[in-house]
Amino acid sequence: MLVPEVAGAAAPELDDLRAACDTAVVRLLDSGARSVLVIGAGDRRADLDFPYRGSFAPWGVPLEVRLGNHPDGRVGTDHLPLSLLIGAWLLGRPRTAGTGGMSWRMTTVGADEPVETCADLGARLGSNQPWALLVTGDGSACRGEQAPGYADPRAEAYDEGVARALADADTEALLGLDPDLSAQLKVAGRAPWQVLAGAVRAAGGGWHGELGYHAAPYGVTYFVANWERR
Repeated sequence: MLVPEVAGAAAPELDDLRAACDTAVVRLLDSGARSVLVIGAGDRRADLDFPYRGSFAPWGVPLEVRLGNHPDGRVGTDHLPLSLLIGAWLLGRPRTAGTGGMSWRMTTVGADEPVETCADLGARLGSNQPWALLVTGDGSACRGEQAPGYADPRAEAYDEGVARALADADTEALLGLDPDLSAQLKVAGRAPWQVLAGAVRAAGGGWHGELGYHAAPYGVTYFVANWERR
């Protein structure tokens, strides 16, 4: 629903969410990072080959997304998983395009990976400085009877905890998210958020968080946040 071509007539209802995403991505691209890693959940842990291409055809719209170009026209990775497809789409929007000589990396983390595995992966990501992460993943999908996961009374408290953690750049709170509960609430962001927490913890120093969006349209919770060094 984030992609207007997929949302169709309902697209204007999420204009504020798209605007918040654009603002967050522009801040990321203006951070001075030379390398941006896009990370999201997938079937397994994988480092994808550059350049990247995917399509929203499985969701009913033949909209192709490409991130980066190879001199001879080759595609390194085709059929991006949805989490990275959304990341590439966000980076290619008119308000966020124009990244100069910035390099790209794309990585998936298994949606069911243990906390320690996610944190360890994050700790290994920051070898090439300065770098930035674009982390994609939504919250619970159980916020009401029309939600994909129906209504679950635990979902609101879970999402409020994530919102506080993102607003406060609280790595320990993100690392404390329970994988089993997250799976029951159909949370797509748990593993990627814990990779983020591992990366920030390993990088050290003080961090500032800012939460730009937190709402549950259509019963699925979306967050948009930026974390930056103080």
